[in-house]
Amino acid sequence: MPSSRPAAETRSGDPRTTELIRWAAFSCVLVPVVLLWYGASLGGAAGTAVGLTAVTAVCRLLLRRSERCAARLPDGERPPRAPHRGGRRRTGTGARRGGRHSGGGTPVG
Repeated sequence: MPSSRPAAETRSGDPRTTELIRWAAFSCVLVPVVLLWYGASLGGAAGTAVGLTAVTAVCRLLLRRSERCAARLPDGERPPRAPHRGGRRRTGTGARRGGRHSGGGTPVG
């Protein structure tokens, strides 16, 4: 199924996302080098590099997926919102939550 967008635009995505991914990749290299410079073991630095690379790859995947989903929406339309799940309901008149409260209107002294 051919896309209506040029191939270069489809591949590259938002320039801000591309720049963010480049900085993340740079940090995947820089952090282990700094760890080695300050005396960390080679295995520790390698493990850190692998962990950072995995996190960067997952973030890149999620960012690209988000861009694709946003590109599918018609102009000006917002994605559907999830229902509110907060538990901030008052159960009755004057219901309070937490803190210290004296009984009724008597001053605490």
